[in-house]
Amino acid sequence: MDLFDNLEEVEGSIIPVDSILPPELFLVPIKTRPVFPGIITPLIVPGGKFAKAVEEALKGNSFIGLVLLRDEENEKKTEENIYDYGVVAKILKKVNLPDGAVNILINTVRRFKVESFSSVEPLLIAKVNYPEEEPGASKNTIKAMMRTLLIMTRELAQNNPLFTEEMKLTMLNVNEPGKMADFVCSILNIEKEDYQSVIESVNLKDRIEKVLLYLKKEIDLVSLQREIQENIQDKIDKQQRQFFLREQLKAIQAELGQKEGKYEKKYEKFLERLKVIPADPEVIEEVEREMDKFFYTDQNTADYNVIRNYLDIMESLPWEAAPSREIDLEKARKTLDRDHYKLDDVKERILEFLAVKKLKPTEKGSILLLVGPPGVGKTSIAKSIAEAMGRKFFRFSVGGMRDEAEIKGHRRTYIGAMPGKIITALRITKEKDSVILLDEIDKLGLGMQGDPAAALLEVLDPEQNKTFRDHYLDLPFDLSSVFFIATANTLDSISRILLDRMEVINLSGYITDEKVQIFNKHLWKKVLEKNGIEPYGIQIDKKAVVSLIDHYSRESGVRGLEKQSDKLARKLALQIVKGESYPKHIEPSDVEKLLGVPKYTDDRMTKPTVPGTALGLAWTSVGGATLLIEAVFVKGKGGILLTGMIGKSMEESSSIALSYIKNLLGSEELFTEKTIHLHVPDGATPKDGPSAGITMATTILSLVLNKRIKLGFGMTGELTLTGEVLAIGGLREKIVAAKRVGVHKIIFPSDNRPQLDEIPDYVKKGMEFFPVSRFEEVAKILFEPKTIDGILKPKTEQVVAAKKTKVSPKKKAAPRKKK
Repeated sequence: MDLFDNLEEVEGSIIPVDSILPPELFLVPIKTRPVFPGIITPLIVPGGKFAKAVEEALKGNSFIGLVLLRDEENEKKTEENIYDYGVVAKILKKVNLPDGAVNILINTVRRFKVESFSSVEPLLIAKVNYPEEEPGASKNTIKAMMRTLLIMTRELAQNNPLFTEEMKLTMLNVNEPGKMADFVCSILNIEKEDYQSVIESVNLKDRIEKVLLYLKKEIDLVSLQREIQENIQDKIDKQQRQFFLREQLKAIQAELGQKEGKYEKKYEKFLERLKVIPADPEVIEEVEREMDKFFYTDQNTADYNVIRNYLDIMESLPWEAAPSREIDLEKARKTLDRDHYKLDDVKERILEFLAVKKLKPTEKGSILLLVGPPGVGKTSIAKSIAEAMGRKFFRFSVGGMRDEAEIKGHRRTYIGAMPGKIITALRITKEKDSVILLDEIDKLGLGMQGDPAAALLEVLDPEQNKTFRDHYLDLPFDLSSVFFIATANTLDSISRILLDRMEVINLSGYITDEKVQIFNKHLWKKVLEKNGIEPYGIQIDKKAVVSLIDHYSRESGVRGLEKQSDKLARKLALQIVKGESYPKHIEPSDVEKLLGVPKYTDDRMTKPTVPGTALGLAWTSVGGATLLIEAVFVKGKGGILLTGMIGKSMEESSSIALSYIKNLLGSEELFTEKTIHLHVPDGATPKDGPSAGITMATTILSLVLNKRIKLGFGMTGELTLTGEVLAIGGLREKIVAAKRVGVHKIIFPSDNRPQLDEIPDYVKKGMEFFPVSRFEEVAKILFEPKTIDGILKPKTEQVVAAKKTKVSPKKKAAPRKKK
C-alpha cells in the first residue's frame, strides 16, 4: 500500500493543505535550527537516503517531515538522535545538484509529533499525529500578549539593522497569534534547544511567553551592543578595527553567559577548579593575570600563543591532592613475588613503605635508589612497585643529560620554552602521587647549560619539593606526594650531596640457581611468546639451562641470558618454518648445536696454578668479577711495573703490597736488579679500587717464594703498610662472582662480618668463609706451614716485643749561652 493511498483528490475544489496531511511521513533530519510553520524557504538535502526520501515523497502528495537532530556530532542511529516534534512541509519545487544532493523549495504547514517508526531502513518513515493548538488563556489575555509581542518586535526591528523591509512587512501582515509567535521566533538568534522548545509548545500562551522571553533577551543584547559602540567609538581607528570587533564580540558573549570560545571556557573552569581545591593564592593570582592578558591579546601576535600554551599546561597539571587509596599489603606482596624472584630485602623495604602509608596516609613521598649491575631488574622492580601501590608509573632516563632545563624547564622568555621532565611527567600521569623513575642517575652529565644533578637536589629533597618551582611555571608545585625511584649501576659517579637525599637499596647479581628459577618462571615463556613458537610446546631441560648460563651468559644480571635465549628461539623458529625437525625437549647437546661454540669454555683464568698468581674478587659497575693477578720477575732496577688498565687506587695498592712484602721478608737482596711485572687481565677493561691489596701482596709473596698458593680460594681486602686488612664494599657481589666461576672459599676482612650475616643463606650455601684482620693470617691460609712459618714467626715476635717496649721521652736540650 502506498504511503498516500488514503488521500483523495477533489477536482475543481480548493482543499486546505492541513486537511489532507498524511498519517505517515518521510522524515528528513536538519541541523542547527528548525523551520517554523507558515514559511516558504529553500532547503538543501544531502545525497543518500534522505535525498531518496524526497524523491519518494514527490511520487505521492509531496509531504515530508522536518525534524531537528539532537546532537550533530553524535554517531547514533538517526531515529535515536532526533526530537519527537517536527514540522510537516509541502515540496513545491526540486532541483538536483551535481553531488547527489537536492535543493527543494518547501512550504511548512504545521507541527507534528512522532508516534512510532514504520520503517528505519532504507528510508526513515514515521507514524505521526498533528496536535491541535490550545489557547491556554482567554482571548483578551492572548490579545494583550500579541500586542506586547508586536510592540517588542517593532522595537527590535527599529534598532536592528539586520531586519529587512520584507521582514517588517511580513510582521505587519500576520494576524494569527500562533503564526506571529512562530515568525518572531524564527528571526531571533537563539540556541537550537530554545527553538525546539517553541516548536514543541502546542499551548499558545506558553509559546508566546517563551518568545517574549527570548525577544527581551535579544532587545537587551541589541541595547548592550549600542552601549558598547558608544563607549569604545572614540578608541576606534583604522589599525584598531579588528580589536574593536573582538571586544564587541566578547561583551556580547559575556552578556549571554558565554565566553569567546573553547579555550576561554576551559580556562574559566580551570580557575574555578583552583578556587575549589583551594590552590595556593599565588597560583590563583597568576592564572587570573594570564587569563586577563589572554582575553585582550590579539590572536595574530606571538604573545597570544605563548599565553595560551602556558594556560594549557597549567590546566593539565594535577593541582588537586592525591586521591586516597586503600592499600592491600597482601596484594602488594603477591604482585612483587609474581614479577621478581628473591630480592627479599627490596620487597621488604617496599612493604615497609606501604605499611607506613597505611598507618599514616599523609606521609609524604620517599626517594629510593636501586643500585646494581645491568640486567638485575631495577626498572621492572620500579614498575612492580607502582602496580603494587595502585599508582601511575612514568619513566624517563637522565643518563647523558647535560642541560639543567631538562629537569627544571626553560623560562618563558625563550622561544619554544617548555616545562621540565618532572612537570611533564605529572601532566601525562595526571595524578599527584605518581611513581616517577629516574633511570641511570649515575650517568648524569655536566655541560655548558648547567648541572642537572644540582637541579635534582630540590626535586629529590622531601623538605624542599613541597614548593618546587619549575622555571617555566615559576609557581610553587607540591611534589612531596610523588614517589621517586632512581636507578644506577654504581654510586661512585653520583654527587655525595644528591646521594644523601636518597635511600640506597643494593641489588646484587644472581647466582646460577637464581638464574635457573628466573628462566623457568619468567624468561622462557616470554621468549617463546616473543618469537611466536609458544604453540609448539618446546621444553628445555634444567641441565640445558645451566649450560646456557655457564657457557653463554656468564654475567651478574639476566639480560645476556635473555639475548642468548632469544637467539636459541630464533634458531628453532627457522627450523620450524623450513619444515625441518626440531628438538621438542632441549638437552645440553642441543644448546651447543643451536648456539655454536660456547663463549666460556673453561675456568683456567680463575685458578692460580703457578707461583706468582692469585685470584682476587672485585666489584665493578656491571656486578662482581674475579681477577687473576699475575706477577713475574724481569730484569730491571727494582720496583714494580703495572699493566692491565689499572687505576690510581690499584696502583697505590700494588706499591703498598710490595713495600709490605719487602718488610715482611726483611731482605732487599731478593729484589735487587729485579723488577716485578704485575698484570691484571683482561688488559682492555679499566679496573680500580683498594680491595685488591691482599691479592697483590699474595701474588708478590708467591712469586718471591716460588710457591703456588692453595687452589679454590678467592680473596678481597684492603692492605695497609703494617699488614692490617681493612673492610671493603660489595661483598655480596664478590661472593656471587666467585660462586659463578666455581670458587667456594672466600678470604675477606673481619670487619665485614656484619655484611656477611646479612647475605641470604641460599647465596652462602656451599661456601667457606675465612675472616682475617692481618695479612699474616692470609699467608697461613694460602701457603703450606713449612713454607711460611719461618718467615712469619720472627716477624710476629718482633711486633709483639715492640708493643711491650716503653719508649722514654727525649730530654730537652739545654739552652745555648749567649755570647
